[in-house]
Amino acid sequence: MNAIAQAQPLSVVNGIPVDNVRALIGRVAETPAAGLTAWRVSTAWEGRTRSRSMTHGFDIGGETVSRAFRVDIDEPIELGGTDLFANPQEHLLAALNACMTVGFTALCALNGIEIERLSIVTAGDIDLSGFFGLAADVAPGYERLNTQITVKGSATAAEFRKIFEMMLATSPNVHNIIRPVALDPVLMVDN
Repeated sequence: MNAIAQAQPLSVVNGIPVDNVRALIGRVAETPAAGLTAWRVSTAWEGRTRSRSMTHGFDIGGETVSRAFRVDIDEPIELGGTDLFANPQEHLLAALNACMTVGFTALCALNGIEIERLSIVTAGDIDLSGFFGLAADVAPGYERLNTQITVKGSATAAEFRKIFEMMLATSPNVHNIIRPVALDPVLMVDN
């Protein structure tokens, strides 16, 4: 366990039950298998460019936790959609921002740092000539993302910098974005 996670516990900081998080950190430190998680999401086409994704719970330490959430996705009218919901790229950026928010807030809480305000803005450009297959030398997705995190709270700038660096080093979605992730797609044709 790192030094920051060993700081004196406070029961609730930034709305996070710090004692519960510390207990989980302790279980995972003692028994690494307790920290193994598995996540599942299924997606079905809903017509035009709309899709509906459903979470199906997750496994943690060999136990299944039931959770069912719906995520509706669409495209802007300009890209053939109905503009009813955010598109996949916006969900990707939102998932990245949300993951960084969780990590930053939890790390602050574990260190007794209270947050008054935290915002994260991430932006990137996609050249549609790559997406449409019009230019083989143009990537179909983001080549670079720019993220700005603004925070106000009880820590010094140096303390927030340390939290920021730890969050970047431990965020699952930062990892998923900045490093290649193996993808094993399989096509099943239903006749």
